[in-house]
Amino acid sequence: MADIRPNRVKNKLQQGKCATVVGGVISAEVVDFLGQFGFDGAWLDTEHGPYGWEEVANMTRACDLWGMTPVARVHANEAGLITRTLDAGATGIAVPHVTTKEEAIRAARAVKYPPEGNRGMSSGRQSYGVSGFHQKANDESIVIAFIEDVEAVENLDEILTVDGIDVFLVGAGDLSASLGYTGQQTHPEVVKTVDSCISRIVAAGRTAGAVVQQGAIDKRIDQGVRYLLLTWHPWVSDGAKNYMATIAAKE
Repeated sequence: MADIRPNRVKNKLQQGKCATVVGGVISAEVVDFLGQFGFDGAWLDTEHGPYGWEEVANMTRACDLWGMTPVARVHANEAGLITRTLDAGATGIAVPHVTTKEEAIRAARAVKYPPEGNRGMSSGRQSYGVSGFHQKANDESIVIAFIEDVEAVENLDEILTVDGIDVFLVGAGDLSASLGYTGQQTHPEVVKTVDSCISRIVAAGRTAGAVVQQGAIDKRIDQGVRYLLLTWHPWVSDGAKNYMATIAAKE
């Protein structure tokens, strides 16, 4: 019999280490390419990405080839949607716009089988050949709650009491809009609010997550952030700009 694939992101976080998750516009082929660089997980963004269920399954298979954790952001805090995403092969679920303790509990319970939660008793592709899958899936799955609304900031202390959430990820993009500064992630009020949320999460003994790029990594790690989500687009952009500048200089 096979054993369940370990959740590398969850294991890193449980050891107090940083977990690196790479995302952006992604596909099974891109996941397969990025796997060689040692990322702990891949970000499958089904809230904003153009992905069908077959593509989600294929992206999780590509993760499996490299031992990466497939973390899928769903577009709504709905039990049926979360169950289907897990059955397609995701072992991590990120839920957007968690604004209350009750919503956090709903998200956590949707990911876990009874008695810890209410995930439907189908199992999906990660269960093939695995004895005792349901309890093992509960142990290995990871739940991420996005803190990205003013209401969530106001309710953060209560949200942080929900044990079933593994990571509280502060989303600066949507939070900037909720604060009235749409698209201004570097606005002083947005920066202040994000930093405050991270500080409150860490002070509560919970795991903080953030979207980072190269220039902000040191700051976030120093703040106590351990779940690091980054996109690969800036690397391509920088390389393309340097390439085109080199050609232009020779013309």
